[in-house]
Amino acid sequence: MFEPASRELMRFTSPPKACSYLPQETASLEYRVHAVMGEREYRERLRRGWRRHGAHFFRPACPQCRQCVSLRVLAHEFEPSRSQRRILRRNQDIEVVMQAPEATEDHVRLYNAYHAEMHERKGWPSHVIDRDEYEQAFLIGIWPFAREMLYFQERRLVGVGLVDVVRDAISSIYFFHDPAWRRQAPGVYSILQELEYCRRTGRPHLYLGYWISACPSMSYKGDYRPHELLEEYVGESQEPRWRRA
Repeated sequence: MFEPASRELMRFTSPPKACSYLPQETASLEYRVHAVMGEREYRERLRRGWRRHGAHFFRPACPQCRQCVSLRVLAHEFEPSRSQRRILRRNQDIEVVMQAPEATEDHVRLYNAYHAEMHERKGWPSHVIDRDEYEQAFLIGIWPFAREMLYFQERRLVGVGLVDVVRDAISSIYFFHDPAWRRQAPGVYSILQELEYCRRTGRPHLYLGYWISACPSMSYKGDYRPHELLEEYVGESQEPRWRRA
């Protein structure tokens, strides 16, 4: 398989600021910006706690706090709980399609509808994007591992899950959905579908990003068991240590 040569554009660490998850703490992120990256290098980045959003790769570099912990689910051992099985039954009418990511008018419509509702419910900043902005945010760069999981209800797009698929894992990047679907717990359903894809294709891990036990909006990731937690954010020359939890 052809492995494109990585091309890094810049690296920097953001200045410390109040944490959006734990307001009493001070947060900072280490960034690397790439135009291209192959799967082999990306797998190593995932093992060391890096996340990807578009062309930006980042991980915590907070001055004091260590509460953002990388979490990956052991997909081959995962068994849905009773409540998770109920969510699967409630969504039996949903069709799921995996494909290369794209930017359509339906994607943009859904993204804007989701964020408008989050603005009303949770006070997220209000910002309407167009197709070009969507492409700049999510599709810029060359990532042979980038995919999206599309969720259809009666042939209508109701959810988009952006994921990265490598040989031994999926990394869950971003999910948005039709506000009318919210009563059927689409966020939980999307994670269950990602875990099912891992199981079906023999991939042992689903990376869910950063788990923060003290933050309600991030603590839910601990509900997916068994999982492993990264003990420390190490450099390229050090072997990362994951412990089962």
